[in-house]
Amino acid sequence: MVQHTALAPSSTDSLEELVIQVQQGDERLRHDLLKDYYPFMVKTASKVCKKYIDIRQDDEFSIALSAFNEALDHYSPKESRSFLSFAEMVIQRRLIDYIRREQRFQKQLPLSSFEIEDEEEHYLNPVEVEESLRLFEQEQQGIARRTEIKLYARHLKEFGISLQELVRLSPKHQDSRQLLFEVAHILASNQELVAQLLEKKTLPIKDLLKVVKVSRKTLERHRKYIISMALILIFDYPYLREYLEFPQAEKV
Repeated sequence: MVQHTALAPSSTDSLEELVIQVQQGDERLRHDLLKDYYPFMVKTASKVCKKYIDIRQDDEFSIALSAFNEALDHYSPKESRSFLSFAEMVIQRRLIDYIRREQRFQKQLPLSSFEIEDEEEHYLNPVEVEESLRLFEQEQQGIARRTEIKLYARHLKEFGISLQELVRLSPKHQDSRQLLFEVAHILASNQELVAQLLEKKTLPIKDLLKVVKVSRKTLERHRKYIISMALILIFDYPYLREYLEFPQAEKV
């Protein structure tokens, strides 16, 4: 079994090299990496789900395990991002997808599924069941929103930005916000720029100027705001996109 555990890898580079070996067909190494990184998967899944994940009982661990395996197959060193950062992102996305699917499933369940006979041979009131489902869906959506905000805050922190700053950073004029949204959209749509952003933890102004018709001064002045908006797009946070009313991007 490989010696590079999730808790104490000897070096980031050696982990990336191991992943490449897996992609080249080393299935024994894949098995070892999957087993060695159980703690990483549990930790990541627990953060997303806001509860401890039991590897023997919780479906969320199976999803995290599958996502980690998916990350092994799709990781690319060209993105200039550490494998664990990439794997964490894949696990987060798959678990959020799972939460959404569970919401839809609960919403679509026929009321007959809840017609449980009690000791007096009476059935649950369908109206009460429908109301319970509505409240459950609201609760699940609240969990998903809080999960998104928590993950988003963690990503912002890596760039030295806090959620509290966003109100102050947001331009007062709609035209300015529209312009910066479009810049963020172009940034998030460009794989090379995204790789630079996530690796260096700073706005790649020099290369961004090559693809947008915006002055350097504007990019520098609104650097944090552009990064904040780009992260929402890069990590696909639908609730935040809806809340911020992201406009359709036009070419800048």
